[in-house]
Amino acid sequence: MADRLRVVLADDHYLVREGTRSLLEDTGQVDVVATAADADQLRTAVAQHHPDVVITDIRMPPTHSTEGIQAAHEIRRKFPDTGVVALSQYVDGGYALELFKNGTDGLGYLLKERIGDLDELLAAIQAVADGGSTIDPRIVEALVQSRADAANSPLRHLTARELDVLREMAQGKNNAGVAAALHLSESAVEKHVSSIFLKLGVVEDSQISRRVAAVLTYLEDEPSAS
Repeated sequence: MADRLRVVLADDHYLVREGTRSLLEDTGQVDVVATAADADQLRTAVAQHHPDVVITDIRMPPTHSTEGIQAAHEIRRKFPDTGVVALSQYVDGGYALELFKNGTDGLGYLLKERIGDLDELLAAIQAVADGGSTIDPRIVEALVQSRADAANSPLRHLTARELDVLREMAQGKNNAGVAAALHLSESAVEKHVSSIFLKLGVVEDSQISRRVAAVLTYLEDEPSAS
């Protein structure tokens, strides 16, 4: 059996923190080696335990703004082998942009409601532990919807069919899923995906990271939320 992933969990709400710990450890795939109630405790725990993955709330004391994102950037810089999954209760594109502003590798962004979907949460943990990335499909879809018609959006370079494919990708579907939804062949979807990557200037990377970047690239000119 593969070794369990070692996780540090940060959330300022005790019940959320302990409930999430219990859910994760009950899967038999994760060991929560430490918990933290704020960003300073999180930094200390990571330095002490060197976990595979950190799961952190975005808004924590003292200001309840972007402490989790700031900690994520610092952790990725100091401990590049540690992945970070940021959790938020808000469908906020600005948080996603801020989290991924220096790159997507080893970073994930999920809505807190995904805590109850263990398969989704475990997939995100494994993705960032492997150096990949993930973003909640609901957040991506909201970003696509809000920016698709903007005059300065790079999406204007995409054909109608490519935009359809991107929307399906935003829902977390792989090429087979996109093909089924749009009644296309998988080879046709592969061509559209390659064209999307090219037009949005997405560089070679793991497939998961490229799909995240394909949606985030066109948002570069959009101011981040504060």
